[in-house]
Amino acid sequence: MELRPETARDIHAIRELTRIAFASAPYSDGTESNVIDRLRSADALTLSLAAETDGEVVGQVTFSPAGGSANWYALGPVAVQPERQSRGIGGTIIRAGLDQLRVIGATGCMLVGNPAYYSRFGFELTPELFPADESAEFFQTVRLGNGPTDSLSFHAALYGDV
Repeated sequence: MELRPETARDIHAIRELTRIAFASAPYSDGTESNVIDRLRSADALTLSLAAETDGEVVGQVTFSPAGGSANWYALGPVAVQPERQSRGIGGTIIRAGLDQLRVIGATGCMLVGNPAYYSRFGFELTPELFPADESAEFFQTVRLGNGPTDSLSFHAALYGDV
């Protein structure tokens, strides 16, 4: 498996991969692929990594700038082909993305997701920092460097406000 930044030729494959990966998820509202498109259109994709096997994009992770605190980023969406899930692809691309955030001097990363899954990457529930429009029971952060942490928010493109 090769990990690499997304390219223009990956856009359609990432859109379809994300749609399929979230199609049967009970927590999905079906807009995950639109979120990535909105972030891309707003020039707010700090990092989009593709996992490729035999010329096919089989996984993807997105990181975008977070509001509220300097050098914070948001993780998500992350998608893996359903037939390849539970094989470590998601974990590999998440770890690679967090490593790249550290290299660029990120202070931290936030997400809304399953605490049982994301705790393996160092994420912890941080209800004291959660944005008002998110669920405190799923809002998590991981510190990647030194620096203050004020209230956090997701990029406006995640909500279609761009």
